[in-house]
Amino acid sequence: MAAKEIPMAGYASKLLNRVDVAQDTMAFHFEKPMGFDFKPGQSADLTLMNPPETDTEGNNRTFSIASAPFENQLMFATRMRDTAFKRSLKKVVLGTVVKVDSAMGSFTLHRNPAKPAVLLAGGIGITPFFSIVRQADHDRAAHKLYLFCSIADQKIHPF
Repeated sequence: MAAKEIPMAGYASKLLNRVDVAQDTMAFHFEKPMGFDFKPGQSADLTLMNPPETDTEGNNRTFSIASAPFENQLMFATRMRDTAFKRSLKKVVLGTVVKVDSAMGSFTLHRNPAKPAVLLAGGIGITPFFSIVRQADHDRAAHKLYLFCSIADQKIHPF
């Protein structure tokens, strides 16, 4: 069953899976709500509707979207800092419904395919580039992409 749009410019989405992708880093996979559109490199606010715990930072966070628009799931990856929000996200049962706000931001690939794109990332900052590179590959974009990433002392797994 497709996710239902939640009033106030958001979408209901179910948590489908979570995976350890590096030390203290997890990827969270959600169903992609019908009508949820985004450009590679954008981010979205994620809100836990009834978290098992909360703190003064609240129940929502902004995450870069690591999945590409052509994919049928939304994926967000994050360092698992010791906050109520992230502890809750890690322990809620699969199938838990969250609110995902419309995508935002302009951290996207430029439109001039004659101009190479150099992408520099460090650590978890790689997440928007996953979306950009996967979509460019899918579209067979004419852009030349050069991705440089530094992740110190980490064994990472593909998202």
